[in-house]
Amino acid sequence: MDRVLTSLCHHLQNIKFPSGGEEIRRSKTDFFGKAGFPNVLGAIDGTLIKIQAPSENEPSYVCRKGFHALNVQAVADASLRFTDLVCKWPGAVHDSFVFKNSNLNNILSQGCSGWLLGDSGYPLKSYLMTPVNNPKNQQEENYNSSHCRTRVVVERVFGVLKPRFRCLHPTGGVLLFSIQKCIHTIVACFKLHNKCIQDKIPIPDVDCDADTQDEEVINNLQVNAAGNQIRQRVIQLF
Repeated sequence: MDRVLTSLCHHLQNIKFPSGGEEIRRSKTDFFGKAGFPNVLGAIDGTLIKIQAPSENEPSYVCRKGFHALNVQAVADASLRFTDLVCKWPGAVHDSFVFKNSNLNNILSQGCSGWLLGDSGYPLKSYLMTPVNNPKNQQEENYNSSHCRTRVVVERVFGVLKPRFRCLHPTGGVLLFSIQKCIHTIVACFKLHNKCIQDKIPIPDVDCDADTQDEEVINNLQVNAAGNQIRQRVIQLF
């Protein structure tokens, strides 16, 4: 099994964030078609994958829901493909920390041609649009509605992934491996999911993921000015 997992992780190189001009244009067009939200390169969220209690640093793997887990961050496109994946952090780590320490954050912070959409557990950035906490007018309500209907693709893709690979599903028990083998198993499943999308294997009609991290709302009053200015400009479109 170890050799199979290693081979899958090594040979299936199909998780790729849009970078070329045509990929970026297609991403923005596909996302805009969901609910009229412009300039979107991907929707980001974290999901909890249950594991057995590890022998080392056990408390750090207990998530906010009380079970041992890995907190896996992923970005999805409008076609339910994963375009970025971070699978290494214990379940007690918050989504915002995972993103802050990710390679994708480093790349986007140096300049990008579009935005990610994240829930209120993420900080507002010039390249990461979040909902307006406590909207005060109809335009802000409309912005939040469009944001939600666009960002929901990442919850839906988790909801497709886990029934396909029951070892990741919360009703399927826990992964009974070492941490490293759990990581290899999860990464292999994510890549196989993308292969299923590529090969047009029918997508099951499932609900959105019930095991994304609960939102711990970040006070976005203390955000970088660029992110706030961009969000205000987007709100004016609604």
